[in-house]
Amino acid sequence: MARICELTGKGRMVGNNVSHANNKTKRTFLPNLQNVTLISDALGSSVKLRVSTHGLRSVEHVGGLDNWLTKTSDADLSLKARRLKRDIVKKQAATAA
Repeated sequence: MARICELTGKGRMVGNNVSHANNKTKRTFLPNLQNVTLISDALGSSVKLRVSTHGLRSVEHVGGLDNWLTKTSDADLSLKARRLKRDIVKKQAATAA
């Protein structure tokens, strides 16, 4: 399983460990991923996603999962999140019509 946030696309970063003698060795910085259950108001169901803590704060700031998915481009989302976004947009269009 890749260490990538399903909502923001945040993944691992590469950098250096730097010793006191200024020796540099490669290392990776992993995002703080959490398995969370988010509730979709439009679908009326809960969804399990693997989200970074930064992404989780962003979802709460925007006003929930539905608002986050409708405002985010598909390029940043995982396949599971894109399918969820498609279902939410369909449901909202059916409710509005």
